[in-house]
Amino acid sequence: MHKYLFLSIYICVALLTNAQTVSYDLSSIPDSVKKDASVVTQYDLQRVIVEEQEKATYTRKRIFSVLSEQGKEALMVYVYSTKYVNLDDLELKVYDKTGKQISKYKKKDLMMEATGEGLVEDGAYYYVSVPAPSYPVTLELDYVIKFKGTLNLPSFQILRPGESIVSSLFEAIIPMELGLRYRPKNISIQPTIRDLGKSKSFSWVVKNLSPFEYEEGAVIYGDRYPSVDIALNKFSQYGYQGDLSSWNQFGQWIGGLYKGLDALPEERVQFFRDLVKNAGSDREKASILYKYMQENFRYVSIQLGIGGLKPFSATFTDEKKYGDCKGLSNYMKAALASVGIRSHVAIINAEYNALPVEPSFPANDFNHVILCIPQSKDSIWLECTSSTAAFGELGTFTENRNALLVTENGGVLVPTPKSKAEANSFLIHNKIDLSADASGMIESNFHSTGAFKEMIDYILKEKKDDQKESIVFTLGFKQPDDFLMAKEKGKVNLKLQFEKIPEFTAGNKIFLATHPYKLWTRVMPKNDNRKLDYYFQNPFIHRDTTQIKLPDGFLVDALPKPREFNNAYAAYRSNYWFDEASKTIHSAVELKLLQHRIPASDFKLVKQFFEEVLKEEKQRIVVKKS
Repeated sequence: MHKYLFLSIYICVALLTNAQTVSYDLSSIPDSVKKDASVVTQYDLQRVIVEEQEKATYTRKRIFSVLSEQGKEALMVYVYSTKYVNLDDLELKVYDKTGKQISKYKKKDLMMEATGEGLVEDGAYYYVSVPAPSYPVTLELDYVIKFKGTLNLPSFQILRPGESIVSSLFEAIIPMELGLRYRPKNISIQPTIRDLGKSKSFSWVVKNLSPFEYEEGAVIYGDRYPSVDIALNKFSQYGYQGDLSSWNQFGQWIGGLYKGLDALPEERVQFFRDLVKNAGSDREKASILYKYMQENFRYVSIQLGIGGLKPFSATFTDEKKYGDCKGLSNYMKAALASVGIRSHVAIINAEYNALPVEPSFPANDFNHVILCIPQSKDSIWLECTSSTAAFGELGTFTENRNALLVTENGGVLVPTPKSKAEANSFLIHNKIDLSADASGMIESNFHSTGAFKEMIDYILKEKKDDQKESIVFTLGFKQPDDFLMAKEKGKVNLKLQFEKIPEFTAGNKIFLATHPYKLWTRVMPKNDNRKLDYYFQNPFIHRDTTQIKLPDGFLVDALPKPREFNNAYAAYRSNYWFDEASKTIHSAVELKLLQHRIPASDFKLVKQFFEEVLKEEKQRIVVKKS
């Protein structure tokens, strides 16, 4: 095999002309490549060699120049390493614009920061922030990573925003019997495939790629940028061999890791049966058990055995009263089984702006675990790491995805629920008592669901000084002179005192905001030639009703005009009126965002909508002394 391997390396290097010559004179790089770039990768050679089902090596040599302050993020060099994905060696050389070497780093010189979360095993980032006395500055980076396991192989991440490529090659050398699948994303590129005897070489080459611009609010890195994903059909992870050629086979492998870990002692089984004995349905039973877990268990990131894939046993979680996403989901599964309710753990890629995994390309693109209780119509989904989420609600962190259910018969890829505005509602009723000297009291009552409920619950748990900061900067109220926020009979009540309530005064006129907080403040990014979809955190409904009680001797001088405008993605309406009998001004505003993902082609429409909302936020109620 070594003869073929050396031949492959020779061919790859030949494909990259002058591959290992560090260039400090950037004048030879085509203007079309340098234009609008803050970083230029002159040369990048990445190679994944799978020696056997359990063992792989990744090597990289990259030479790149940071042209300006805008590219300074590239000066933060970091590499992820764990017990099983081990940074074996690293060397980094730094050159100034004249070609003089100004610094050099080895692995021992780098800082280290521990990490570990969800389905990511405990490990550390080795990193260094390279100082740049002037620009351009050129970095020559060489490192080697040894893999003990082949479930997750490095992908070919081709371009980042603001970066251009002169020449880059990615090669994967794979034993024939393991089989390799690949998927180009956001780029049309196919590999050169060579037979090396017992192995095959797959290589992708790109040259003279111009940079593209970062677009605020787009999906997480990797989902929409040019890249090539690779995956083995047959893999091994820490001694556990598996098949990734289908979702069903991968689900069988995951199921094997959970086998026997969902059993509870008989006394705990009886405890759960007693807990739900008065429930009238399986749904009510599940809701009771979910509430019990939320109130008695806490989420922590812990790992066991084979990194982030295998949970602690349900008995361990029950005793310790904590767990990570997979541990808590496995525990909830065991609790449900105690009362005769069938459920499945489901692995999923979590992030509010992540795209669903590709059904046609089985791969371990997951970082989180949730739980599914199958039903004849709408299945019940549970986020077991949250102490505040409502029963059966996921939120955009895991909605709109494809989750891999781990069933008794293997893996089944199924869609999670679609995000709905009604699931994230924020309803506020305000009463403002305005005194003749412009001081006054504001009382606000909140009714919220979904993401808004989690926000309000979090604020309620804060210390008073932190609450005040949240009231001003998160909820958008003016800074009060005094306040009290509390939950009373299931409702959240906020009382605020102000020495001056009006926005400003002019002569005998007082100018008041239409509601005592900022309903909408976001300025949408520019829309010129947007190419990527835009993501809000979640769809929502925001309703406000405000009553302003005028003191004796005050009259309404002007009220804003009612407005109503909408499009396919959002809607706004407002109304204002004065009740002469009670001397009370009424305002009512409703803002709806119907879906959180906005196609790039319609972003301009949504941007115009929210620009109009911002204009409405500037409207003022004018009252005057009679």
